This record gives sequence, C-alpha cells and structure tokens, in this order.
Amino acid sequence: MAARVPGGIISPGAVGYDINCGVRVLASEIEYQTAQKNLSELASSLYHNCPSGVGEKGSLPLSIKELEQVCRQGSRWARERGYATEEDLARTEEFGCLEGADPTRVSQRAKERGKGQLGSLGAGNHFLEVDVIEKIFHPEAAAIMGLKQGCLAVQIHCGSRGFGHQICTDYVRDFQQVVINYGIHLSDRELVCAPIDSPEGRAYLAAMKSAANYAFANRQVLAYQARRSFQEVFGKSAGELLLRQVYDIAHNMAKIETHRIEGEKMTVCVHRKGATRAFGPGFADLPPEYRPLGQPVLIPGSMGTKSWIMLGTEANEELSFGSSCHGAGRVMSRKSAKRQIRGDRLRQELEREGINVRAGSMSGLAEEAPKAYKNIERVVDAVSKANIALKVARLRPVAVVKG
Repeated sequence: MAARVPGGIISPGAVGYDINCGVRVLASEIEYQTAQKNLSELASSLYHNCPSGVGEKGSLPLSIKELEQVCRQGSRWARERGYATEEDLARTEEFGCLEGADPTRVSQRAKERGKGQLGSLGAGNHFLEVDVIEKIFHPEAAAIMGLKQGCLAVQIHCGSRGFGHQICTDYVRDFQQVVINYGIHLSDRELVCAPIDSPEGRAYLAAMKSAANYAFANRQVLAYQARRSFQEVFGKSAGELLLRQVYDIAHNMAKIETHRIEGEKMTVCVHRKGATRAFGPGFADLPPEYRPLGQPVLIPGSMGTKSWIMLGTEANEELSFGSSCHGAGRVMSRKSAKRQIRGDRLRQELEREGINVRAGSMSGLAEEAPKAYKNIERVVDAVSKANIALKVARLRPVAVVKG
C-alpha cells in the first residue's frame, strides 16, 4: 500500500514480521553435466556451512555492540571483514545498507534474539538452493548478468530472522495504543500504523532499517559460506571466485520513493509486503552495467518447481509503484500442508526427480511442498504479459537446503 508523505502512515504489520526477507542469486560457470556427480556432497557441505532451522544459531555470533554495527552498516560491515566484495555491494539493493537505521529504537529482547543468528537461513519458506540455468530468454541481459545456460547458480532466500520478527512484534503491540492516540480506525489489529512523520512512525522506520541492514548482512555471510562450500567440493583455490553475484533484492520493506500518480510526482511510502521492487531501465541506483536493462527481479519457486530471473520495466513504475510479486504465493496453509503431505515421502519424490534435499525437519519440509503454492509458471506468465517484468532466465533446482 502507499501513503502520502507528509500526512501518510507507516505500518509494521504491512511490512511484515520477517523484515527484508529477500532473495540473492549467485551465478557460476560450472557446468551441471560435469558437476552432477558432486551435487550430493555439495548439498551436505551447504547444509553444514549454512545453518538452518527454527531458532538455529548462525555461523557468525555477535556481541550486542557488533550487532548494533551491523544494524548501521549492513553489507558494508560484512565487506570490512572480508565476507563481501565491492561487486557484491554494487549488485545489492540499496548497496546493502539503508541510511537512517538506529538500533537504539530496537528492544533489548530483539537484540538478544538477533545476536546469535547472523549467517543462518531459519525455517519456514527460507532456503538455499542450487539450480541449473535451464533456459535463457533474454541473451543480452543474461550475458551481462553472468548467466550461462547449463551452468549452476545458487539462490539464497532468507531475512532478518528472530531479530526482525521481534521488532515487528514489539511495534505491532505498541502501535495498538498509537492508533487510538491518533484517532486511526482499522478493521485488523495487524495493520496498526502511525503517521510517518510522528515520533512513533520515525522510531519504527529507524528500527525497520536496522532489521533490513541485518538481513542484507545475513544474506552476505550466507553467500560467503556458499562460496566456501563450492571451494571445498570443487577444489578451487581460495582466490578464485566461483560464484559471482547477480543481484540481491528485498521484499517485506517500506520505502520512501517518488512516483507519478495521476500525472503528478509525489513522495510516498511504499509498503512491499510479499512484493519486491521492479524498477525499469535508467534507475540511478543500479550498477552501471544494469542501468540500460532495468533492475533484476528474482522470483523463486517452491522447492521442486522452477525459479525465474526477470527485469523490471519502465511501464511498471506506473502500473504498481515499480513492484512485482516475489513468489507464487500459497494456496494451502502450513497446517493444511502438514495434514495432507508427509515430509519423508516428499523428500523421496524430490530425490527421484534428481533434487538433493537436506532438511532438519520433515514437518517443515511438508509445509513448503510445491503443491502448497500456486503454479509459478502461470504467475510468471501473468507478470510478463502485464509488462511488469521481462523474462531473462529460468532455473531448475538440483539441490535444496531447508530448515
């Protein structure tokens, strides 16, 4: 949703509990045919190096002081410690850091939950996936992005873990009184909000940015660990970069942006809950090689289904505030999926299809079964036909790490 600024609102519930849940894609020149015999070993290495699961500890525990530095610096914190390259940051939304984050607006409870989880996937629909680039639809864009048909790629889908969840929980609770104070009437308590230029609104925005920066750093550390796994399995020297970043993009975020509404340019607060940015060619914050193309749009499938890399269009900025879906969306609740699907059988089915699966929980695996989601091909076709984003490449999973 969007609200005018000043006089608009910001809503923690409309941003979501997993602040800056996002997707990162890394591409390689390793051909699937030559790597196929190593995929089981690779899946095991990724599962070991990239912790996953409910409440699972991360690979890089922090002190409270270090956590606060991550909140302010995002991916820059990771770069300063050798976990990122300059190209990684250039190919990350907002260069991996939102200005204006203020960890003093974050509760001690959130900090305690977050300090031990950096460098972890979590559970739910989060995953790390090895894919083969199955088909190229836009050769020029694919070449610039480093996508080669028949080669391996990696997707990382995760966010701000318990840190962001606690921030949302805290502010949804506190804003129950805020809406009363400002005379705001809502039908759903989860949509509580505050005027964006109010002290409460500014406090949440600063806390949300802290969680967003934590999430950027989290995916960056996981990317580092994924590269480490590829080096362990394929025996390359540490100095050779096997996985080059394509892009990292967020969903579950509120952004202050300028858009044209009914012919007039306006500054608005765009809430992208379950949506991702999809700006067209010429967007200044893209790296130079991407500006003529438009912003990469990453739409992952659901463990066993295809995923897509697309490009935002100029027309989309008038259609949907420069936004796209970030996935297919559920057709079955998690409880319903667990009632209907057995995780162990699903794992066997996926492995018969040539997908190596590593999961800490069979019930968690069942929750994220492909049949619990809409048909990704239909969703992507709708996005393409509506001119929201253009198809670049289709990816097929060959190894999946789940919590």
